[in-house]
Amino acid sequence: MHVYSLPFSLMSNTDIHILAIESSCDETAAAVICNGKVVSNIVHSQAIHEIYGGVVPELASRAHQQQIVPTVNQALTAANISKAALKAVAFTQGPGLLGALLVGACFAKAFAFGLDIPLIAVHHIRAHVLANFIDGDGPEFPFLCLVASGGHTQLILVHDYTTMELLGQTQDDAIGEAYDKMAKIMGFPYPGGPLIDQYAATGDASKFQFPITNMPGLDFSFSGIKAAFMRFIQRHTQEEPNFIAYNCADICASIQQTLVRMLLTKVEKAMLETGLTSIAVGGGVAANQGLQQALKQLATAKQWTYYIPTKAYCTDNAAMIAMAAHHQYINHQFAAWDTNVQPNMPL
Repeated sequence: MHVYSLPFSLMSNTDIHILAIESSCDETAAAVICNGKVVSNIVHSQAIHEIYGGVVPELASRAHQQQIVPTVNQALTAANISKAALKAVAFTQGPGLLGALLVGACFAKAFAFGLDIPLIAVHHIRAHVLANFIDGDGPEFPFLCLVASGGHTQLILVHDYTTMELLGQTQDDAIGEAYDKMAKIMGFPYPGGPLIDQYAATGDASKFQFPITNMPGLDFSFSGIKAAFMRFIQRHTQEEPNFIAYNCADICASIQQTLVRMLLTKVEKAMLETGLTSIAVGGGVAANQGLQQALKQLATAKQWTYYIPTKAYCTDNAAMIAMAAHHQYINHQFAAWDTNVQPNMPL
């Protein structure tokens, strides 16, 4: 990241409008933020991946190319501003799919270069953390944030808007990926994670028991429980072909309780070790009702304050990229024109 001082004309007291673009995976999104308040947020999801049971990177890149221009135009129209009013253009630098990231980055560079305004490169995970500030003031610093999604499971110590410290992360599969793979094993359509959450609401979480992988420190591992779940389903369906149909809700409730326990056990450990009293969540799995309810119960018992973004800001969106970009703009953190995307970008 290149840091430099803004010209005097850009340091004036005029409104700070920033266009933000998100294209890390299978959502093409654009948003406009003005003085720290999101004024438009457009997300186009890619339905093409449903028939393949998962995101196909090449198809994602092509869909981004098709959707990025109309998505940006919609965001500007919804914000009721012209391109000339923009002070900067932001894009997701990483982590994410290489081809998908390149579409957003190249568009943002061309857009900013044509308008002669600064370029801002945003870290996708940092943006998930800052989604907690879109609807209001958000937690006081420092706080702990659990980012749980299809590609990431991380515990992050948040010192301020631009300073964050990784405390622990998954050493193999992300929890969202585990949810979707388990849903696929049960025969659910993609993305199946939300369906497990839906069925779990009416199930008996004590009906079936699953093993828990306990990693050292604050790290996670979900590959073991995913394999155990596959063996569980195979064994029971061999004995009773209609096992899933007869026990769907109970299976979902039981496996969800196990997955949530694995997350919150590490959260509780991290809160104790850091002495923090505020916990926030981010990422697509943060929209999971089972996780939200369990977090509220734990936070109440421990007398923590907790923060959960609205569902629209949990899943991938450009509003969170815009929020991160706003604070990077204030801190004069801009990207050079030759800035590259980083699919495996570290925190």
